Amino acid sequence: MSDTDRPVMIEAEKLSKFYGQFAATRDVSFQIRRGEVVAFLGPNGAGKSTTMKLLTGYLSPSTGKARIAGHDMATDRLAGAAKLGYLPENGPLYPDMTPRSLLEFFADARGLTGTYRRDRLEKVIDVCALGSVIGKPIGKLSKGYRQRVGMAQVLLHEPEVLILDEPTAGLDPNQIREVRDTIRRLGESKTILLSTHILQEVEAMCTRVIFINEGRVRFDGPPGELTAGGRTLDERFHELTSV
Repeated sequence: MSDTDRPVMIEAEKLSKFYGQFAATRDVSFQIRRGEVVAFLGPNGAGKSTTMKLLTGYLSPSTGKARIAGHDMATDRLAGAAKLGYLPENGPLYPDMTPRSLLEFFADARGLTGTYRRDRLEKVIDVCALGSVIGKPIGKLSKGYRQRVGMAQVLLHEPEVLILDEPTAGLDPNQIREVRDTIRRLGESKTILLSTHILQEVEAMCTRVIFINEGRVRFDGPPGELTAGGRTLDERFHELTSV
């Protein structure tokens, strides 16, 4: 199957979000097809998190449309949410719960039952390597393990699309390596949009870069095109943020 034959799983169509006169995003447009792992790159305050919240239906756009697996997230959000796993930066976890009790809570909230429920719980515990901490209070876990718990919750209902906002922020080098390995494995079967301002994330995990600055898309293409002519990612980052 050629790239253009694969279905579009994430679509931003002229997405804009205004707060008074301030434009957090302006006319952001792109499509991400099934099987792509895409870095959403830009400096702090560029509009990455706002765009992700628009795509997930957490925020309503001032203008434009967001679609997940073909579902308009303004008018058909529940159907879109069934296809989507969203991990916000510093996603909310309940510190007094254990990973198992949290996952059971979300399994109930999503209506998972019977054998399927049990199988999915065990699967995400295995994929995210939570076995050694499954009975410990989340508040006592390292940030790396808390991030894994968040990832397990995101994967519980087998979403086709993953939107991950700064998934390695604040982690130590070993934890970053573990999260990257998990994302690479997931990228074999999922469509992933990965927000980051860390250039190494692009080289380590992604086949495409969407660069945003001051609420506008400044570049959309493969990492190799971004660094054409022998320029480094650091140099291109500086150029694109100086536009």
